[in-house]
Amino acid sequence: AILVAMAVCAAIGIAIEKLVYYPLLKYPPYVPLIASIAIFLSTEEVLRLLAGPYIQGFPGEFALPSLSFGGLAITGMQILVLGTSFGILLLLWFISDKTELGLAMQATSQDMAIASAMGVDTRRIISITFAMGSAVAAVAGILVGAYYNQVYPTMGAVPAYKTLAIIVVGGLGSIPGAVLAAFVIGLAESLLIGYAAIPLPRDALAFIAMIIVFMIRPEGLLGKKTR
Repeated sequence: AILVAMAVCAAIGIAIEKLVYYPLLKYPPYVPLIASIAIFLSTEEVLRLLAGPYIQGFPGEFALPSLSFGGLAITGMQILVLGTSFGILLLLWFISDKTELGLAMQATSQDMAIASAMGVDTRRIISITFAMGSAVAAVAGILVGAYYNQVYPTMGAVPAYKTLAIIVVGGLGSIPGAVLAAFVIGLAESLLIGYAAIPLPRDALAFIAMIIVFMIRPEGLLGKKTR
């Protein structure tokens, strides 16, 4: 079922790239961004019409063993989410930094015209990138639904916005930066909200961190400065 979900989402990602994103490349960057937000909101509403607006239980049960270290208990689901996340991160890092496909992706993202002049099939690279991103999003959705044992049409909204904040804080294009930012923000949420009981919404910390990084280091924690 997971592989089917990944394949379906990859196909949807390719369709969105070909029908929406690619025709808008000739316009300023904010136009594809607005289009992506419109697609995101439209998808939520379509799911709301098809599945209903109410929270539903996750369709499946996972009997996973738990671990205990002293007074710290880690559930099997937490281990599954952590292990799967790190596995995907390592795979993406390997593809990005150690393969010709990854180098072509980096070249296309930096300057599409020059990459095309050097022989890179930028249209194909963009389609592959959309497919990979959509497939990974499918895995993320399954993990979130399984972890909280519930699914609903807008369940991806807050994680998507927090992911954007984490990417900005870590540095655009930096996988290690995204990992570092996620760890720092997650630790801050646990310590400041859970233990210090600071009266702030938990999800607000990611956006506060993004604003601070924008003011101090716009390229992000591990991002590279560009001229």
